[in-house]
Amino acid sequence: MTATTTTSPFTSDSTASGKCGVTLMNNQVGVVMAQVMGRRDGVVITPLPSMIRVDAPTRMDFVYADISEALGEEEDFFDAAQFEENMSTHYGKMVHEDDRTIMFASPEDAAQYLGWDLPLKG
Repeated sequence: MTATTTTSPFTSDSTASGKCGVTLMNNQVGVVMAQVMGRRDGVVITPLPSMIRVDAPTRMDFVYADISEALGEEEDFFDAAQFEENMSTHYGKMVHEDDRTIMFASPEDAAQYLGWDLPLKG
């Protein structure tokens, strides 16, 4: 008898996805954050029982004033601390600014925000 093996569907793939995303808590704030982001072009929202996936190609901006307004709060209510409290994980490069959190699929796209001096691609 000859033993055979099957190829696993869970193989490794190290190519860049060109996407960025976050996993939000499935609570009142996380649901509102997902609703706000779901109005943006290209953003895909995937509700799950205990979390909400928010994914996008290239870049997405979580604008704090937009989320504060959707929550029915003052413009400066939602901030980076609120964002971090309601996010459990992310992929891509994340940059916090005073008025937003930006997710980038490519570290090179985030370089100017991070002070990286990258060589030009030639």
